[in-house]
Amino acid sequence: MHALTTTKTYGDAELFAMLSGSTSEAQTGLAMLYDRYSQRIFTYCRKITGNSSAAEDLLQETFARFFESAKRVRSAENVAGYLFAIARNQCLNYKAKRREELVLPEDIELASRDRPYEQQELLDILGRALDLLPDDYREAFILREYNGMSYNEIAETIGVSLDIVKIRLFRAKKKLREILAPYLIDLNV
Repeated sequence: MHALTTTKTYGDAELFAMLSGSTSEAQTGLAMLYDRYSQRIFTYCRKITGNSSAAEDLLQETFARFFESAKRVRSAENVAGYLFAIARNQCLNYKAKRREELVLPEDIELASRDRPYEQQELLDILGRALDLLPDDYREAFILREYNGMSYNEIAETIGVSLDIVKIRLFRAKKKLREILAPYLIDLNV
């Protein structure tokens, strides 16, 4: 039976190991990992950069670097964390190169047009509020709330202690409440 037609579900570690195998095995492993994680990585990159086009480029670069690293690293226990760490570095490099540029509101894609006006307005305000957070708070918040990562996964991904992750999330939520309070009163939420 052909490898792609089997119904076997591979774990992340198995797929990562496939990346250092034959060409067809490596392509299969990469395709399956891409299918599994590309949307989450893209969303993370878009939320961090505020730019869909840049996020798409960063997504591709993340998987290219991930694939290249599989030749040097023979196993990975937390493939998702490894991917997010690569994506994080790509985003930080991107932001460092563009510090002087402003993120224009039209670059932020938060919701589709078929939402009620009030809901769309709230999503726009939330997007702007996220932009006002310090980078380290925003990153922790996005990984937790948009990507559903546990505190331990966030700590491993960004390379800080669990306590620092908890502090950053607490402060991010506190700061968001402070920023959003006047708008929520106006929207009667």
